Amino acid sequence: MNKQQEVIDKNSLADIEFRVKWQSLEGTHVDASLVMVNFWRDLLPEEIFESLMGSEPGETKTFGFAPGQLIPEYNPENQYRLKRSDFNEAFAKPAFGRFYPKGLLRGLANIFPQNVAPTRCVGVDADTVIMDMNHPLAGYEIDLSASVHKIYQKPFDRGGKCRELTESIASGPGMQARYKGKPTDFYIPGAFRRQDERSDRIFYETPRMVNHIDDRAIRTISGIYGGFITPGITVLDLMSSLNSHLPDEALPEKMVGLGMNAEEMEENTQLDEFVIHDLNERPSLPFDDNSFDMVICTASVEYLVSPAETFRDTARVLKPGGMLIHTFSNRWFPPKTIELWTQLHEFERPGLVMDYFLQSDQFVNLTTFSSRGWDRPETDKYYPDMTESDPVFAVWGWKK
Repeated sequence: MNKQQEVIDKNSLADIEFRVKWQSLEGTHVDASLVMVNFWRDLLPEEIFESLMGSEPGETKTFGFAPGQLIPEYNPENQYRLKRSDFNEAFAKPAFGRFYPKGLLRGLANIFPQNVAPTRCVGVDADTVIMDMNHPLAGYEIDLSASVHKIYQKPFDRGGKCRELTESIASGPGMQARYKGKPTDFYIPGAFRRQDERSDRIFYETPRMVNHIDDRAIRTISGIYGGFITPGITVLDLMSSLNSHLPDEALPEKMVGLGMNAEEMEENTQLDEFVIHDLNERPSLPFDDNSFDMVICTASVEYLVSPAETFRDTARVLKPGGMLIHTFSNRWFPPKTIELWTQLHEFERPGLVMDYFLQSDQFVNLTTFSSRGWDRPETDKYYPDMTESDPVFAVWGWKK
């Protein structure tokens, strides 16, 4: 056990939460990651390293970076025009704006089949495919914050791997945004196909009295929801079940659940009332116009087979200025998840959900959020086989 220390020095280990904030044409993006930094070994930009020296737990340092400062500048020469036959279509067919493992590409120097690093398709026709090897955040202004959580003094340090922490912090962010504002070609044939195409009523008739993400991830989601709850509001928990994940200290005036299993929702102590409704059978919601101040949906957006219709009707039941928040992780029921969801990189999924918002043309001030790197609670059934908590992703916006 490392001894806890009061301030950071060059021999410290420290849990640092880094938050990358950036703006695309579609909205605002905030990506948080908790990293244990070894200040003796790991590499950080000098400005960040020096600023953190002497910091105490609870302190936050903020930085601003112009394009090309934190992430290498965008370089057009990092785009490669390849023959369509040089893309391994046995794995996937290329689609505009999508990300694919570099190992699918043939004929490029130093690219091997085992390379899973993502690269973006920015052009495709019958004969050619254009792949962009630039970092997805290249060209963006970036605000970065570093919040100190815990500090430890190492008893010794005998070599080990030197990490470039910027690569870790910025691995994934940027993939949520469209390429130059042009819609990503998500909706390929079969995108909304599922392993189990039977009625959802059959699958959900058996109650599942369990949480589907770990307690650390639930706390993150509760914090997101609680940050927007104000006194006197009415909330709809869309695709509700055993828990709604609102913090008890920030409960709304009224909470309504819409879900598939009555037994699960009867056990949900945060619901005042609930209705049984299959959104994949009837995408319209059984509520009057302007009924709710907020709609939340937890770990369920990946099951929608008619998301455009559902998002538009969700806007209908929201009051003007009302808020819709979708949160999700990287765990789901495989038989009922749409095929597209399973094919996406986890940082592409917020881009897909943002596209649902944009397609509906009913929401403004869109934001994506991600949080990862926290320790999995030792009480969780997947510990110690999985030591890192389930990541959390969220997308929200306000009705026009």
